[in-house]
Amino acid sequence: MNRYLTFIAIIIIAASCKPKKIETQSELGDVDVTSIVAIGGNSFAGYSDDALHREGQEYSIPSIVLSRMEGSNQFNPFSQPYLSSSSDGINLNGNSKLILGYKTDCKGVTSLSPIRKATSGNLNDLNNWIYGTDGPFYNLSIPNLKSEDLNNVGLGNPANGTGNYNPWFSRIASNQVNSSILSDAAALNPTFLFLSVGQDEITEFAKTGATGTVLTNAVFYNNLQNIAATIPNAQGVISKIPNVLLTPYFNTIPYNGLTLDSDQATTINSVFNPIGITFQVGDNGFLIEDASEPFGVRKMVEGELVLLGIPLDSVKCFGMGSIVPIPDRYILSLDEITAIDQLISLYNNEISSYAAAYNYALVDPTQTYLSLQSGIVYNGVSMSTEFVSGGAFSLDGLNLNPIGNALLANQYIKAINNKYNARIPLAPVTNYPGVYFP
Repeated sequence: MNRYLTFIAIIIIAASCKPKKIETQSELGDVDVTSIVAIGGNSFAGYSDDALHREGQEYSIPSIVLSRMEGSNQFNPFSQPYLSSSSDGINLNGNSKLILGYKTDCKGVTSLSPIRKATSGNLNDLNNWIYGTDGPFYNLSIPNLKSEDLNNVGLGNPANGTGNYNPWFSRIASNQVNSSILSDAAALNPTFLFLSVGQDEITEFAKTGATGTVLTNAVFYNNLQNIAATIPNAQGVISKIPNVLLTPYFNTIPYNGLTLDSDQATTINSVFNPIGITFQVGDNGFLIEDASEPFGVRKMVEGELVLLGIPLDSVKCFGMGSIVPIPDRYILSLDEITAIDQLISLYNNEISSYAAAYNYALVDPTQTYLSLQSGIVYNGVSMSTEFVSGGAFSLDGLNLNPIGNALLANQYIKAINNKYNARIPLAPVTNYPGVYFP
């Protein structure tokens, strides 16, 4: 019934080559690299393909930027809490990372789709405390970072129970019971901070269909101020929050992806015409839950978004979106989209104010996301926000892959150069890994 719902990989975007060695001497200008510390969420931790894994960590945004400084004799090594190189990756649900592979759907159609690399992720990577052997870590970024987590003493304490601690911080905390991200950062005496705060909490809100809760901008502002209070004198670069709704996760399945022939339209109309809902032959908006409607259901309208996390077999074979309404958690309505846009704007106002108050370089990732939405060609390689074939986003549709991170890392480099009179060379974007095809 829906010709849009089979994912077919189209083109190979990038090979798995490593970045070339530095060929241009980096001039750091006024940047004090005595102690460089990164605090952020998914993009700074290197989370991609719906898991944390070694390659993603190696090509995290701070790692890419700092690799371009290595030509300077002043540069201080930047340690990250690496997973084992043999790991299949791990997320909070215990799953391994996604790879492209062949998958057969409920209709018996086999196509190239994101599948898990292994039946489960490497739990040892998630559960082992590694600070004692490998710490301290200068990249204190953790997946799923919330701004209220920054000053949360005991964030890494497993005794707090599931949902009340972050296993990613648990493995790297100097003290699982008594330390926080900010206290561990302050102990490193940072002279330069990489900051990216707020994106993960807004992304999480959006990817659950705007069914959770988020902070007010005033509380978010207070959480930012905790950074300045704990680490008052560092230089730094801070990132605004991109419009996460531009990612493939929210733009791959069209709102009118319900395609009906004459018999199908007649059958569905016999059910829904009595409550004033009509379907036509051809493309239709999916049927969705809406508690504000008299019968609790309606058709989607243009501009509303279907989330990539929707169970596609239920749509293809079991009537979800036609006979059975799509649950609200898989949809963003126009009102929800407006609320998310406003929230991003409010958070970004606070981030801009923070950058001005503490004299930080400021990065706006939305510029990169908008360019990808239109489609760009970089050194002969096409990139866009198209799922899989666009090449810049990982297979979870939310997080950039290494080539996408390199593209964004160059925005950080430009911001640092402009702010601190530096001449750090840009990353050679197309030398970084993209989508791996079998």
